[in-house]
Amino acid sequence: ELVLVVDDGSEDSTQHVARDAGAVVVRHSHNRGKAAAMETGAAVVAMRDTPDRPPRLLLFIDGDLGESAVNTAPLVPPVLEGSADFSIALLPPQVGAGGRGIVVGAARRAIASMTGWTPTQPLSGMRCLTREAFEAATPLARGWGVETGMTIDLLRQGFTAVEVPCELRHRPSGTDLRGQLHRAAQYRDVQLAVSARRVRRAAGAVRATLTPGASRPTGHR
Repeated sequence: ELVLVVDDGSEDSTQHVARDAGAVVVRHSHNRGKAAAMETGAAVVAMRDTPDRPPRLLLFIDGDLGESAVNTAPLVPPVLEGSADFSIALLPPQVGAGGRGIVVGAARRAIASMTGWTPTQPLSGMRCLTREAFEAATPLARGWGVETGMTIDLLRQGFTAVEVPCELRHRPSGTDLRGQLHRAAQYRDVQLAVSARRVRRAAGAVRATLTPGASRPTGHR
């Protein structure tokens, strides 16, 4: 299988370490954000798919998991076997996490109100998707709103999700000023992603009332 690393404008030896480990490395000349990194990675994978085989599944892994990244493997079977269109990792409690659940709660409530599904960890970035699901979710929401936006977009189109427990350890944000600024940026981006989708839904409802015979697209559930 293909292991691809998107170096999003880092200033350290990320690209060299990844390449020496056998990964295919794609580098952004400057930091463009998580959504751009995901879109770049998916595009490169698509270029390496072959016409005589089904498109590869896409397994997205954050860069701060260290050796625990191997424990994302349980995300693959539900999607590979067709029981879900995308899977989301459920992480155990993280040592040193300084958040109070404000951003998580906001994202969870927004997803529930717009889709009827209440995720446990709506901000989890470790996800496995079919190519069809990923394409349906693009363009991705910018910044830290990418996961919330993706979940809303896919569920509203009829794709199915499952949360899968994974023994993952990442670098949590603390309670210092840097951690507080990080969570403030998360909250801003989640609200922007949700607001954009509420506006889009309202506009779609208006168009539907003005277009005789209009119907919602057929979903996958």
